[in-house]
Amino acid sequence: MKIDELSLYSVPEGQPKYMEEPRTQLEESISQLRHHCEPYTSWCQMFLSATWRAGAVMPSLPGCSCCQMAERAVETYSQTKPKMQSLVQWGLDGYEYLQNAPPGFFPRLGVIGFAGLVGLVFTRGSKIKKLVYPPVFMGLAASIYYPQQAITFVQVSGEKLYDWGLRGYIVVEDLWKENFQKVQGLGACGLHLHD
Repeated sequence: MKIDELSLYSVPEGQPKYMEEPRTQLEESISQLRHHCEPYTSWCQMFLSATWRAGAVMPSLPGCSCCQMAERAVETYSQTKPKMQSLVQWGLDGYEYLQNAPPGFFPRLGVIGFAGLVGLVFTRGSKIKKLVYPPVFMGLAASIYYPQQAITFVQVSGEKLYDWGLRGYIVVEDLWKENFQKVQGLGACGLHLHD
């Protein structure tokens, strides 16, 4: 049995002809607009490609919004490119480290991750506990495997916490002196007592 003989696979008779539909008024208007804007768009494309390739800045047409947008795009691109390259490099370094991980790394990582899950289990109800317990439990588990790094981390963190606490104390002390010493100088009715 041939494919043509099956009713499911019947081939229509004759060759289909492609007929192009006539253009509408909207399509004609868009075509004319594109034709009139072509010199400006080609210049902007040349500006973008030359700027991105060579880093050179070409003079822009005055009042051309396309050129202004292109300049902003180039500026944004030049600012974000180094950040994205460092992020990609960080990801590649992390991937390479995981491919050549030291022996015993993955079991340690599993224990540290499990400690974070245990910390999450102990956080019934409180949102603050959900933010505090998992990192603390993971930190404790990590300090078992990496004691030298944990000591260094605690020393640096302790110094920073002390510094922040001292700054906070100074700010509170200044606010206390400014606000509450004025209140002490006033009587109950708001009049100055010492004049």
